[in-house]
Amino acid sequence: MTDAPRLVDMTLRDGMHAVDHQFTPEQMADIASALDDAEMDVVEVSHGDGMGGSSINYGFAAASTEEYLEAVAPELTDTELSVLLLPGIGTVEELDMAADHGADICRIATHVTEADISQDHFEYVKDRGLEANGLLMLSHMAEPEVVLEQAQLMESYGADAVYVMDSAGALLPQDVRDRVGLLKDELSIDVGFHAHNNLGLAVGNSLAALDEGADTIDGCLRGLGAGSGNTQMEVLVGALERAGYDVGPDLYGVMDAAEDVLLPMLSEDTMPELDNDSLTLGYAGVYSSFLRHARREGKRYGVDPRDILVELGEMEVVGGQEDLITDVAERLANEGAATAEADD
Repeated sequence: MTDAPRLVDMTLRDGMHAVDHQFTPEQMADIASALDDAEMDVVEVSHGDGMGGSSINYGFAAASTEEYLEAVAPELTDTELSVLLLPGIGTVEELDMAADHGADICRIATHVTEADISQDHFEYVKDRGLEANGLLMLSHMAEPEVVLEQAQLMESYGADAVYVMDSAGALLPQDVRDRVGLLKDELSIDVGFHAHNNLGLAVGNSLAALDEGADTIDGCLRGLGAGSGNTQMEVLVGALERAGYDVGPDLYGVMDAAEDVLLPMLSEDTMPELDNDSLTLGYAGVYSSFLRHARREGKRYGVDPRDILVELGEMEVVGGQEDLITDVAERLANEGAATAEADD
């Protein structure tokens, strides 16, 4: 058997995007309990955009991060508890709160070329005694050598691991191999991989990352998540067992958590689907959480959301620029109206 990768279930964080951040603390507790019973390695909890993300810009959550942590922490025995922080969104007060409520890990996420804004965050997390992991979002936007440079900065700040984040589901298997393999060769810390399924490659790309030595992989029950979702955790566990990995989580337990606990909480429109819109996200290389906003603004302005997403991709937008979606939709609508008037 091959050594087991560490599996991080993000249903209660990245999966929040799919339900407009509306999981209740009670629902989170039920899902966390089922994942703990299945011996999941790590469970991550927060607003989809991390601690402090509950806002008019990113969408208000059903409860505060503190209420979520108070509900989830008592349900975990051997499963570790992680939180997410994006510099500029999360605050030191929230870091302290998470540490006081039993968080074991804080994952600090920046755009793939902006690791230099995270030094103070890494140092504070380490001072609080938490494991500190760095996430390089939208890693498809940078060549492998640039990803390495940014990962080395995070390593120098005290990161215990650095993740290649395929936030838009835009990477192909060779792209994953190039980035993860280089980081494994050059870093002295663990390397992780986080996939989205916009090109239908989430499980395959995760396996490619493991072939290059990745130490930890993210996923969500039922593939829940922004866009067409994350790597589907129960499928990932089954695929890893078939591939000979000595996986920690129990396959049947993870399947039951997805089928019996999570699924009854979901409506048809919250289920991840590899449809034309989410495919366009991967094709355009746009952050997956933009999808719902593009659909909404497309309907509002009478514009094909695919046109909005492709335009945003050409602009190389990043997380935090969601306000541009409305601007693009309005401009495309005006351009369409002007063209129609000229034709008349």
